[in-house]
Amino acid sequence: MTERKPSWLRVGIPHGSEWKTMSGLLARRGLNTVCDEAACPNKAECWGCGTATFMVLGSMCTRNCRFCAVGTAAHGQAVNADEPRQLAEAARELKLRYVVVTSVDRDDLPDRGSGHFASCVQQLKALNPGAKVEVLIPDFRGPELTAIAEAKPDVIAHNVETIRRLQGIRDGRASFDLSLQTLAQAKALGFTTKSSLMLGVGESEDEILEAMAELRSVGCDILVMGQYLRPSTRQIAVDRYLHPDEFASLAAQAKAAGFASVVSAPLARTSYHALQAFPNGGKP
Repeated sequence: MTERKPSWLRVGIPHGSEWKTMSGLLARRGLNTVCDEAACPNKAECWGCGTATFMVLGSMCTRNCRFCAVGTAAHGQAVNADEPRQLAEAARELKLRYVVVTSVDRDDLPDRGSGHFASCVQQLKALNPGAKVEVLIPDFRGPELTAIAEAKPDVIAHNVETIRRLQGIRDGRASFDLSLQTLAQAKALGFTTKSSLMLGVGESEDEILEAMAELRSVGCDILVMGQYLRPSTRQIAVDRYLHPDEFASLAAQAKAAGFASVVSAPLARTSYHALQAFPNGGKP
């Protein structure tokens, strides 16, 4: 086990006018991004291109996963009813072609935040008719998921996070089976579905392949695989760093397993290269 990062995990620092434009816009509209809250390693690249994954429903999560840098509390912040409009207007101002909306978990809300998610999608679609909208949701099921479906996003994503044996690094209210249920129900509703595996937390290749098979069994269309990077000493340590060649090999095996699209690289994250992962790259 080592914390020393190999050369292929070096990332650039934010620079350029696009970075300043994005930072200013987020501050002006009171919006959060997962880029900041989860200490994403692609922040420099994505913000430099004027893109971001927006995080709604506040910045405090009601769950406490052992790998995540997002702040936690028993109760989240008050829901900002104006956030969907601000989000939609920000996307229009940035002329985004593909918008990803995610959130913290809000187990403290009656609908766990699904209605707010739906409002975000509806307003994004209304103000940005040419843009694709992907939602990266908590483990919504039943009426919660129906509310999302009625807003008609283009992709419904939900992460299993890691292989079945290591689900204990997630909050105790989450599980591989519950996540599969969310993905299965989203697929049954007719949506393109997507999930992600973070690697380097102690899994074997056979376990990765088993996770792939289970995701395909519920019709998951898009798979993202990336290297786990420890945000701080408060989170679990990295077990090992996978070489880029290993990610390439796993990508080939995922394609062979039947995934329509695969993003597999050390710095890949669920919403990284989201437009490229969408069927036909988002082209009509």
